[in-house]
Amino acid sequence: MRKHRTKQAVGKARSRSERPASGAESCTPEGDLDPRRTLLQVVLAQGFGSVAALLEADREALCGSPRRWQAQRQAYRHGYDEGQLVLGGRKVRVRKPRVRRAGGKEIPLPSWKQFASEDPLRHRVLEQIAAGVSTRDYHRTLEEVPEELGATVPSRSSVSRRFVAATEKRVQEFLKRPLADLDLPVLMLDGRGMGDHLLVIALGIDRNGGKHVLGVVEGSTESEAVARRLLENLIGRGLPVERARLFVIDGGKGLRKAIKQVFGSWAVVQRCQVHKMRNVLEHLPVGKRAWVRAALRRAWGTGGASQAKGKLRELAAQLDDDHPGAAASLLEGLDEMVTMLGLGASGWLLRTLSTTNAIENVQGALARVSRNVKRWRNGKMALRWGVTGLLQAQKKFRRLKGHHDLPQLLAALDAIVGAPTVDTKARVA
Repeated sequence: MRKHRTKQAVGKARSRSERPASGAESCTPEGDLDPRRTLLQVVLAQGFGSVAALLEADREALCGSPRRWQAQRQAYRHGYDEGQLVLGGRKVRVRKPRVRRAGGKEIPLPSWKQFASEDPLRHRVLEQIAAGVSTRDYHRTLEEVPEELGATVPSRSSVSRRFVAATEKRVQEFLKRPLADLDLPVLMLDGRGMGDHLLVIALGIDRNGGKHVLGVVEGSTESEAVARRLLENLIGRGLPVERARLFVIDGGKGLRKAIKQVFGSWAVVQRCQVHKMRNVLEHLPVGKRAWVRAALRRAWGTGGASQAKGKLRELAAQLDDDHPGAAASLLEGLDEMVTMLGLGASGWLLRTLSTTNAIENVQGALARVSRNVKRWRNGKMALRWGVTGLLQAQKKFRRLKGHHDLPQLLAALDAIVGAPTVDTKARVA
């Protein structure tokens, strides 16, 4: 006979089915218990349960099923030991099964070997410090874990050692990257001071407007020898010499001389107009700087290179009597200040490649990453921090403004150096 359930019975059954399981009941937030911490406890408990299951599976694969006789037994269970694994930037205690061979030698468990061989702590330290966290405050950025895990935080010196080891490896990989697969018609060179040391940085721009940090060398000044060492390193890694190329520099004589020595007639140089403006204005009293700044901008905004040079010479003539230093600074490197106008560039491409602003932005990332460094011990330290900052900056690179006009610029470059011309009607995707 079929039994009919009353509404009251159905309600009681439903209420029982909706109750949480015993494991979930123990994790229900009560009182002042932080729900977020409780969720973390649940997740960690499940995760470490899975780790323990993997370790036991490894031991069973080596030793066979427990409490069963095996004629050809090669390994034996040998109790448990307490080990440590890295979790969320901390080291936590984990119960580790032990296995020994018949001869007495211990056998490492494959899963444990895999977990322990990885070093997520080194990666965590590198990312935290690159984000601006000091070694002293590293522990404050870590997620809290339950006390029963016996978690330990690396000491300040341990964090520092891991950062040094990770950045040294990055420096070696960074300075040896091959460049043969990159077509880089535009290079920017500039220096960045790191304490008593100077890093000279090379930024490349490909045909599609993509930016690439190519290399960096350490020195004391932007001298010819330091710049030549950087350029020769790029060539040794595959950067071709016989290719029409635009170099955008801040006007340093050492950089200029090194470029001409290494690349010869294949190099076309554009001097940074922002640096030139600063140099000219430094020779003037405050009251005259505004109109000279406006006059420079009008000259550089003129349609052609010859017209721009004419206006700049007129300005220099006006300044010569009262401020000969400003006039001499203005006329120095005059032709290279209007190189982009001579190449027929306009719009955003003209603005972008007439200055070193693109590489100056990269240097801003170096300043942010290294802002907690108070003492530069040596050049290697400066190089490690420099490469770390450059790699952080490279993650946020965007294509060059005005990159759609690059084909016309490259055709004009090829025409100047006598190289075969490219299709100027081609547009970059």
